[in-house]
Amino acid sequence: MNYILYDGSVRDSLLPLTFTRPVADIRVGILTIREKWEKQLNCTTTTLTEDYLAEKFPMVELGHNVMINAAYLPTPTLVAMVKDLKEGQAICYQEEIIAFYTREETEVNFDDCTLLNYTDPLVKIAFPWDIFSCNGAAIAADFALLTAGRTSAKIPDTVQCIAKENIFVEEGVELSFAMINASEGPVYLSKGAKVLEGAMLRGPFSLGLNSTVKMGAKIYGETTVGPYCTVGGELKNAVIFGYSNKGHEGYLGNAVLGEWCNLGADTNNSNLKNNYAEVKVWSYETERFAKTGLQFCGLIMGDHSKCGINTMFNTGTLVGVSANIYGASFPRNFIPSFSWGGAAGFTTYRLEKVKEVAEKVMARKKLPYTEVDHAILQHVFEATEKYRQR
Repeated sequence: MNYILYDGSVRDSLLPLTFTRPVADIRVGILTIREKWEKQLNCTTTTLTEDYLAEKFPMVELGHNVMINAAYLPTPTLVAMVKDLKEGQAICYQEEIIAFYTREETEVNFDDCTLLNYTDPLVKIAFPWDIFSCNGAAIAADFALLTAGRTSAKIPDTVQCIAKENIFVEEGVELSFAMINASEGPVYLSKGAKVLEGAMLRGPFSLGLNSTVKMGAKIYGETTVGPYCTVGGELKNAVIFGYSNKGHEGYLGNAVLGEWCNLGADTNNSNLKNNYAEVKVWSYETERFAKTGLQFCGLIMGDHSKCGINTMFNTGTLVGVSANIYGASFPRNFIPSFSWGGAAGFTTYRLEKVKEVAEKVMARKKLPYTEVDHAILQHVFEATEKYRQR
């Protein structure tokens, strides 16, 4: 069977993170949503997403296909139902179609489908703040999936551990003179990762492929650091997708960073309003500030965005793609894509300069900045122009 993950109705509510990727490639827990499905389906998937993303994230349609709503995190029971789908069947959860069988070039009429109701609780990633809110449980689920039938590499005697049975270290991890407390959730250290001296880690926590935790870092639970990242200072309930750096002192909490982001030294985000009120965050879907239902919500930053040293982000700040923020005082809590400046005001970050910087940044990780990558950013640049005019 051929499995295709589609964006569904949440794509716009997950912006700016989905400006540059399908919903399936959002990281929550140890793995991306795509990786979770592929691991449990035991096969690769492709993607139905926006036209401008399709060259980088193509869809492969065969004679018989199962379409899966990528906003939903897989469970063993759901995966079993998806694998067992037959022609003319669809799976429904809380009145929403979440998977259905289709044949190539045949339009599906759900009125004629046999609806199979799924009744167990599912996790749906519908808003950026769902990513960090669901991250602790997602780490635990991924930890169980990835470690089943495997044995952790030996943890050096110089490392102080609590609940060592909940710690998994892949081969090739550099780890010494650190403290790890996994009593409240598992800790997973991926191949090639480095945890330098004096670092303090508290689970649930995941460190991605070839990523580094710097000396003396303080990382609290429900935090994910994706592949090829460097982190230091203090983090709590933060999700960093990959290829991004928060390498110095400063606080990042209840936050999401996309890829190719960089936070300058002593950058801090507030995650709690002084009056303890519910946090509101800008919504691209409604073009107004949306209630999150949360008391704690910090920074949400799209791909390729960066900030200078000593930057302060207010509670519930949303930063678009390829923004460059600097200067004293708090910038506003919605910063459009391709903005250059800070509290004193913003100008447009010109596309040729964006390309120049992206080429240098990606080359440091030995990855090319391709014409496809540039075409995606050019589309986002044009699509977000109206926000820069405000």
